[in-house]
Amino acid sequence: MTENLKSLIEKINQEGLQAAEEKARLIEQAAKKKAEEIILQAEKVSKERIAEAREQALKIEEKTKVLLEQAGRDLLLVLRKEINTMLLKIVSLDMRQALAPQELIKIIASIIEQAAINKEGQVIVSLNKEQLSIVETGLFAVLKEEIKKQVVLRSQDDLHAGFIISFDSGKSQFDFSDKALASYIGEFLKPKLKDVLNA
Repeated sequence: MTENLKSLIEKINQEGLQAAEEKARLIEQAAKKKAEEIILQAEKVSKERIAEAREQALKIEEKTKVLLEQAGRDLLLVLRKEINTMLLKIVSLDMRQALAPQELIKIIASIIEQAAINKEGQVIVSLNKEQLSIVETGLFAVLKEEIKKQVVLRSQDDLHAGFIISFDSGKSQFDFSDKALASYIGEFLKPKLKDVLNA
């Protein structure tokens, strides 16, 4: 009987050991499977993060490139504006020097003599206050008597140099002021300046 009992205990131990070994084997397989899933998930997340980081880096690079291009264009626009302003100042200064009273007398006299003056209308010439008396004396000294009667000289506060002339008693006028001439010359020079800046 002890023999049977011993055999029975041995059999129970063996079956328990086999069951424990089987359970251990299943736990180990489940752990390996879980570990593989974690590794695969980690690799997937890692690849996604790397792809996101690359995409973000490309976006930042593209945005930086666009911003640099915009800054370059803005700088060029500011530079062009400054050069145009400087050019207009230089031209205006040259216009004022070129439109000295003695030159104005010659120019105005030539324009009046060559124009077909309407007998009923007046020729009105507007000048700045400083030049008015000098030009008046010199102009009336060179004009013919019949023309003098139709010419009226006036002062205009906003004129720095040059003159404005009307052949129909002020209904229409031709602007030969320093500002108008400088603007015209500046507009003429701007395309050439643009070519220089773009070269």
